[in-house]
Amino acid sequence: MQIQFYKYQGTGNDFILIDNRKGLLSLDSEQIKFMCHRKFGIGADGLILLELEPGADFKMVYFNSDGNESSMCGNGGRCIVSFAKSLGLCKEKTFFLAADGLHEALIDENEMVSLKMLDVNEIEIGSDYFYLNTGSPHYIKLVNDIENIDVLFEGKAIRYSDRFKLEGTNVNFIQKKDEQLFVRTYERGVENETLSCGTGVTAAALVASILGLSNNKNNCLVKTMGGNLEVSFEKVLEKNFYNIWLKGFAVMVYKSEIMLP
Repeated sequence: MQIQFYKYQGTGNDFILIDNRKGLLSLDSEQIKFMCHRKFGIGADGLILLELEPGADFKMVYFNSDGNESSMCGNGGRCIVSFAKSLGLCKEKTFFLAADGLHEALIDENEMVSLKMLDVNEIEIGSDYFYLNTGSPHYIKLVNDIENIDVLFEGKAIRYSDRFKLEGTNVNFIQKKDEQLFVRTYERGVENETLSCGTGVTAAALVASILGLSNNKNNCLVKTMGGNLEVSFEKVLEKNFYNIWLKGFAVMVYKSEIMLP
């Protein structure tokens, strides 16, 4: 079976995107793992199907590189919005359905994509961590030497701890560096560090606001290993956030075809 695909990346978080509006494509987990494999396949952190959805411009179906369908992906959401525009499904504004519900997105004249995230009103505060869901679950930990932390070792230990080993969690390490929040992420489903994670950056920015680390009370500039993002929000009381937007570029790398075994 030969499939046309598009490769996109958002701050180094890379995805295989496929137009499945006709609904003819049904991939199993092994095929998705093969396509995402960086040695034997195309190579990506995840695979996204764009499908039709009544009452929305399109639907986003997201799979992690382990072949399993997963929860919301913020950078993937920004990439599929750019992809949808290239297909003529939207112009400056769009609404699409994802695993966690309906999302609004805006595309400016410079092709910058702003993605509206779900409101957050439940944040667990532990002795040395924060835990919250921004469309996907995130465990946030403040560290002192983020450049040298072993993200794979430390993140894996938390992800496979007794609490999280069944359903998993993403793990984000954060530190204030100059006027930006530096975020590094261990991503479940990839089971490794990724260059960026949109829902993780969003979660980290909200935690930074609670800790007084953001550059502005309603805005946080974020640095990831793959580039810079921006998160804006409004806050009620200490742990209730709404009107949350994740902003950054989404770039098409190339398009091609692959023959699935």
